[in-house]
Amino acid sequence: MSSEPVAELSGAAVRLGERTIWRNLDFTLSAGELVVVLGPNGAGKSTLLQVMLGLQPLCAGSARVLGSSLRAPERGRAHSARNLRALRQRIGYLPQRRAFDRSARVRGVDLIALGIDGRRPGLPLPALSFMRAGPFARAHERRAQVQQLVAAVEAGEFAERPIGECSGGEQQRLLIAQALAHDPALLLLDEPLNGLDLSSQAAVSALVGRLCKERSLATLLVAHDVNPLLPHLDRVLYLAGGQGAIGPPEQIITGARLSELYGAPIDVLRTTDGRLVVLGGPEAPAHHPELLR
Repeated sequence: MSSEPVAELSGAAVRLGERTIWRNLDFTLSAGELVVVLGPNGAGKSTLLQVMLGLQPLCAGSARVLGSSLRAPERGRAHSARNLRALRQRIGYLPQRRAFDRSARVRGVDLIALGIDGRRPGLPLPALSFMRAGPFARAHERRAQVQQLVAAVEAGEFAERPIGECSGGEQQRLLIAQALAHDPALLLLDEPLNGLDLSSQAAVSALVGRLCKERSLATLLVAHDVNPLLPHLDRVLYLAGGQGAIGPPEQIITGARLSELYGAPIDVLRTTDGRLVVLGGPEAPAHHPELLR
């Protein structure tokens, strides 16, 4: 891993309206590192990704992402729109899961190609890249890049299908390929496992872990259930009660540490197969809820 962090927050705080979402947040993210962000609903997990994208300003502290400073702006001064656009071109972003209607006919390869053309995280636009090449060269380079991305996410068996006919796990693979289309240095994934069955959660988790290491890709992934990700993650960032704690899961997901964050009693159990169950407290997430039924 590089000694220079890809992202670094120091004393960071975010306020939405009159409410402070989190404060005094300190953490770093390095190349090739997978950090999973956990916490209850409303703890500010997705807000953290918005900060990384320069879409949500800090009210205190500072953030540095890919060399760009996102310090809380001084009165009357905002971050340069040009600098923020340049920053976002180096970030791959997958928003919370989009539902594709069964009737959607756009193919997986076309969805990936939109990411190549648009060159904006999470929002494909009409063709903007390869503008200086001739039509044949442009189409050839585009097809080659799409096939490389299809291979990277192991989507060869279904990439030519209409996206509406793909399973949830297959759709997520294709969307991750789209997020990788402009070879980002930082990958932000907002609940990519949400709505997937257990086998698909495991497969997508393994894919993200592999891509992170193979590409030395700094990855921040928001999740509700840490269990599918345990074999692949490096550290956990747990947000709760306006505070955050980061470290290996065995240090952070403990009854004592979570009770401190929540300000209420929390129990953490480990099942015989190694899965974690978090119980108690206000909106404390059950990381393996089916065990609690």
